[in-house]
Amino acid sequence: MALNFRKLAATALVLLPVALPTSAGALDDAQKKELGAFIKEYLIANPEIMLDVQDALEKKQQDARLQQASAAVKDNKDALFASKYDLSLGNPKGDVTIVEFFDYNCGYCKRALSDMDDILAKDKNVRFVLKEFPILGPESEAAHKVSDAFRKIAPEKYGDFHRALLGAEGRAGEESALEVASSLGVTEEQIRAKMAESPNDASVKEAYQLATSLGITGTPSYIVGNEAVFGAIGSEAIGQKLANVRTCGQTTC
Repeated sequence: MALNFRKLAATALVLLPVALPTSAGALDDAQKKELGAFIKEYLIANPEIMLDVQDALEKKQQDARLQQASAAVKDNKDALFASKYDLSLGNPKGDVTIVEFFDYNCGYCKRALSDMDDILAKDKNVRFVLKEFPILGPESEAAHKVSDAFRKIAPEKYGDFHRALLGAEGRAGEESALEVASSLGVTEEQIRAKMAESPNDASVKEAYQLATSLGITGTPSYIVGNEAVFGAIGSEAIGQKLANVRTCGQTTC
């Protein structure tokens, strides 16, 4: 039986999910081999098709990730927006809340610090929750232990501590965090006593559990409305999402 393999292959490339499962079973081994050889030849001659396939795959994966995160936001509202382990900056009664997962040694978080301040300066009706998420090694863990103790001792100064430690040059660790605490009037003795009395194990465990549910693997990551936002996307992009939440209740109207 004569077949126009080039026409069949071209159709298969366009309608691959539908065409191949049905047509492949109707071909004998020789026909399958000839069809496969043509598809290979076509792809080599037109390699940009593989870029289109890769883009489509990445979009599909991203869409699935966003759907997972949206469901997780709904299921974990209290832990995300009202956890006893977190403090917020901005308006405590703001009509929209942003949650940021951050690490004191994250370079992107350092650059995104100005995004937070820009949002808080321009929008007096936003609440900004800082969720400590130490994922970059022992130094980060040590810095966050000091940060947690400082927050418990002097919550009214936590914003200043956060800006000073995250905005500093070099890697943050226990020593640099203690220096920042001291500059704000909280001594090393006070910090160490609070760390021994009330370690941050539970808060870190909660942050990790939330990150797993949300599909968060890096910092900074944000929760805005019903959406998890991965990466430092800038204050303008976050501001647009805030505007959409106020307009239609979702980050995309």
